[in-house]
Amino acid sequence: MHDIRLIRENPTAFDAALARRGSPACASELVALDERRRAVATEAQTAQARRNEASKAIGAAKASKDEATATALMAEVGALKERLPALEAEERSLTEQLDTLLAGIPNLPADDVPEGTDESGNVEEKRWGTPRAFDFEAREHADFGPAIGMDFAAAAAISGARFTALKGSMARLHRALGQYMIDRQTSIGGYTEVMPPLLVRDEAIFGTGQLPKFAEDLFQTTDGRWLIPTAEVSLTNLVRDQILDPSDLPIRFTALTPCFRSEAGSAGRDTRGFIRQHQFEKVELVAIVAPEDSEAEHIKMLEDAEAILEALEIPYRRMLLCTGDMGFGARKTWDLEVWLPGQNAYREISSISNTGDFQARRMNARYRPEGEKGTRFVHTLNGSGLAVGRTLVAVLENYQQADGSVTVPEVLKPYMAGIKRLEVVS
Repeated sequence: MHDIRLIRENPTAFDAALARRGSPACASELVALDERRRAVATEAQTAQARRNEASKAIGAAKASKDEATATALMAEVGALKERLPALEAEERSLTEQLDTLLAGIPNLPADDVPEGTDESGNVEEKRWGTPRAFDFEAREHADFGPAIGMDFAAAAAISGARFTALKGSMARLHRALGQYMIDRQTSIGGYTEVMPPLLVRDEAIFGTGQLPKFAEDLFQTTDGRWLIPTAEVSLTNLVRDQILDPSDLPIRFTALTPCFRSEAGSAGRDTRGFIRQHQFEKVELVAIVAPEDSEAEHIKMLEDAEAILEALEIPYRRMLLCTGDMGFGARKTWDLEVWLPGQNAYREISSISNTGDFQARRMNARYRPEGEKGTRFVHTLNGSGLAVGRTLVAVLENYQQADGSVTVPEVLKPYMAGIKRLEVVS
């Protein structure tokens, strides 16, 4: 959400920043609507003040037996009484129109975000690890996964496409990944583990920016609640409508939860395998910080996510997203892309975003700096540390063996109850 006051003060800069994202200029429309709203509000306030003043004068006129003045004042008060509801209704309508327009505008990119129209404009900043040299032809997980416990057919019969049932040691490996990630983020990363709600209200989804623009990508229940697309929604909203003490910052939350996405905007993409599912698990990282600390926190969060891949010894690369490829609420985003030998390509496994005060304004999440009477909006950050299902895919493809089995990464063995290899079972 944007501050209309800042747009009024520098409409040219606002439009220029939007243009970097490929969004049309709209400052003049917003400022004109805001001017109408403020004019109506001023008229309403003036009318209310005059009504109060005239009401008091009626008594004075009657006390002095000035019936003509009293009659004129009563007529004026009556006219103002009739006019005020219309002014108040118009102000509410204009405020709603302005808020609706502001809610649909994406966040402005940070100055150091590269310009580009799509993923081709992203900038590779780092590569870690060397892709394994196989002495056989590496296969995609969807081809050998069913033989070691990845059941696509049974899940499809129950729930339809983009659902998967994991069985036996495959299910255990998936669970081990999630447990390892959450343990690492709480013990080393300094995050507080939370078990948050999976069903949330409109206000929560609006607060993190999925509503109103991306409703079709979500699942909604019959009572109007939403299934979370990511624990970012629940975790970030834990500070909504609060004024935090600066001593409470930074706040770092993490959660291992199921996530639910309709994938309405991704028809035809990754229809095979376990990469793009309607239901999946993810370890979410969320930070709430003072504005001056958000850039450093962004780097910390990025390194916390990278540490998981490095511990698993899976090659990856870090990409700085360009202006045309960032998410709606982000002002700067890094993607981590993991190497999948079966596809002979890097694929996204984590996005780490700094949203600045964009979400905080939508949630009214503030803090009171020491020595200041007023409050400021906090900055919020979020990222995957990591997506469990996609990490499972990366483990399967990078640790696959010629006979179709998969060896268990060393760091996961303490979680596997002695299982060192996923063996072919069918």
